[in-house]
Amino acid sequence: MKDRRKLFRLMIGGVVTAYLLLAGYWVFTGRFREDKMKETVIWQSETEKDDKPEETGGKKIALTFDDGPHPVYTPMLLEGLKKRGVKVTFFLMGSAVEKYPDIVKQIADDGHLIGNHTFHHVGLENADTALIESEVVSANELIEKIAGERPQFIRPPFGQCDDGIESDTGMICVLWSIDPQDWCTKDASKVVKRVMANAKDNGIILLHDQYKTSVMAAFTIIDELQKEGYEFVTVDEILLD
Repeated sequence: MKDRRKLFRLMIGGVVTAYLLLAGYWVFTGRFREDKMKETVIWQSETEKDDKPEETGGKKIALTFDDGPHPVYTPMLLEGLKKRGVKVTFFLMGSAVEKYPDIVKQIADDGHLIGNHTFHHVGLENADTALIESEVVSANELIEKIAGERPQFIRPPFGQCDDGIESDTGMICVLWSIDPQDWCTKDASKVVKRVMANAKDNGIILLHDQYKTSVMAAFTIIDELQKEGYEFVTVDEILLD
């Protein structure tokens, strides 16, 4: 009888010992797996962080306006640009500057870039010294007197920017990469579509602040391209950066 009780106790003790060993194993391996999972999560997180591309600057694009200032549409344009926090480039004609100096001053005060578009909107291809003096220098002097800064950029009418223009005027010639032909398309929606179809990084858009449709198109262009990540800048930021 005593031997049977002893054997029974030994069996019970063995079962308890085995259970304790097994429980310890489960606890140990569970913690081990948990620690390994934590390590894996940390590693994956760091890897994803390292592989994440660095943020880059947005796409730049420039709006430019020729032939102004206009007594009605240029102030309308300036108001809309101020609301949107956008700076543009105006290529002004000396004859219009002479008529509307207050608008020119407002353009400058609002922080827009002013360029030269000659005095009377004449072509400068093969221009002689006398023509440069009467059309470019005279416009520069008038703009400087009103705006307080002499223009560094010139947009020759009709895009006539031959090799001699920059050397003869001492200015930087600026053309364009996107021309929606707003001057002959008095339809704002068509102007918008043409610009949106051709917009690209470092593009220069040609518009004219002589038409209400062009001004309204400009506002839509700004709103839509900003949604696409474009930053509107003046032409110096594209040509000189």
